[in-house]
Amino acid sequence: MTTYLLSDTSLDDIYFAGSLLKAGEVVAIPTETVYGLAAVLKTEAVEKIFKAKGRPADNPLIVHVSNEEEAELYAHVNSRVAKALMNRFWPGPLTLVLPKKNTVPDIVTAGLDTVAIRCPSHQRAREIIRAAGGALAAPSANRSGSISPTTAGHVYDDMNGHIAGIVNGGMCKVGVESTVIDLTGARPRLLRPGFVTAEDLRILLGQIEIDEAVTKPVGADEAVRAPGMKYKHYAPKTPLTILAGPPEYAASFLWAQPGKNVVICFELELLFFEVPSAEEGIIVEKPVGELIVLNYGKENEPETLMRNLYSYLHKADMLKPDHIYARIPETKGGGAAVANRLLKAAGFEVIDPLDYICENIGYGEDIISL
Repeated sequence: MTTYLLSDTSLDDIYFAGSLLKAGEVVAIPTETVYGLAAVLKTEAVEKIFKAKGRPADNPLIVHVSNEEEAELYAHVNSRVAKALMNRFWPGPLTLVLPKKNTVPDIVTAGLDTVAIRCPSHQRAREIIRAAGGALAAPSANRSGSISPTTAGHVYDDMNGHIAGIVNGGMCKVGVESTVIDLTGARPRLLRPGFVTAEDLRILLGQIEIDEAVTKPVGADEAVRAPGMKYKHYAPKTPLTILAGPPEYAASFLWAQPGKNVVICFELELLFFEVPSAEEGIIVEKPVGELIVLNYGKENEPETLMRNLYSYLHKADMLKPDHIYARIPETKGGGAAVANRLLKAAGFEVIDPLDYICENIGYGEDIISL
C-alpha cells in the first residue's frame, strides 16, 4: 500500500491524516514520548495496528485523548486520585489505568476490564486526535519488540508500505514511552517508569507500589495491565547485553572481546574507554577486536539519556556490529525509565565485568584488592 509522508507543520496534512484515520486506516503520529501507530477505536481499524506491528493480541494498547473531558467518554474517572494526576500531569507523558467503559472495544484492552489512557502534550498529536473525530489507540510505531521510533525516519524504516501515512513531527522531546500507573487497585501501582518519575508521583500521592515487571521478566502465562510489561521490547536486531559494575572493569571486559562491538555509555565514561574526545562513533583500534563507542548523554541528567536512548540503539544497530553493550544509570528518578527499557531490550541479560574477569582470566584477589 502507499504510505503518505505528511508534515505536522501543514494544517492540510493534519486534516488529511484525520481523514485517513476516520476511514479506518492506520497513521503514525508524533507525540512527545515516541511516535505512535494510531487508529480510531473501532475493531476493524485497531486490527490493522496489530497486523502492521505483528503485535501479540494479549498486549493492550493505550488510548490517546485530546483533553481530560474526553477521557471520561472511555474510562470511569471517578476517583480524586485520577483527577489529581490529570490536573498535575496532563497533557503529558503519564498514562492512567482506569476501569473502562463499553465505548472501548475489547481488542484495545486485550479483553481486560481496564483501559490505559493518556492525553499527550504534543499539540499536533491532539490536533490529529480532534481531526480524526475522537480518541485514538496508539502503541509505538515500530514492529513489535523492536526499537521504538523517535523520528519519522525510524517509522519509515519499519512501516513504509504497511500503513496509510506517517506524520513527520521531528525528533520526540521526551524519547521514551509514557509512565503508566494503575489506579484500579487498593494502592496506586507503577507499571512502567517514564519521564514522570516514581518520586514525582510520591510527592502527589504518598506511597505507591512498584510492579515487579519494572525490573524483572513477566511470565509467559501472566496477564498484563499495560503495554511494555510483557515480552522482549525495544530491542535492536543485534544482540544486546547490559554491562554492570565500575566503568574501568567494563572497559577491560570490552577490550577482551573479539569482533566488532559497540558500547553505549555515559559522557563521563569516555575517559575509561580511552576515547580521545567526546565525538560520537569514534572507532578505537585495540589488540583484540574493534570497539565503537557511543556517548548517549550524562548519567546525572537522565533527561538526556531518555531523549537519546532509542536514537543511539538505532545508530548502533545500523553499524552492524557483532554485539552491542550498554551502560545503564541508577534506577532512581528518570534513570529508572532508561534502565527499564535497556533491561527489556537485552532480555534482562546482564554481565558484571568484574565477576567475568575473575572467573575467566583468573586475576582473582589482585583485581578485588584494587
